[in-house]
Amino acid sequence: MIHAVWPYAAALIPFLGAAFIFYVIIKGVLEGDRRERRAQRRWDAEHGAADQLLRKDDGPLQ
Repeated sequence: MIHAVWPYAAALIPFLGAAFIFYVIIKGVLEGDRRERRAQRRWDAEHGAADQLLRKDDGPLQ
């Protein structure tokens, strides 16, 4: 029985290994993008508020 199934299992092992590696890489890319977007929003919020305070203190532009 095992001798009949082994060739099919051996054919699927490289595919499953490559699929797992692909999954890990894509997951890492998506997580990195999510963290980068979160950091960008945080940076924009911090510096956007500071820029608005500077504009209020400068008064109207002439």
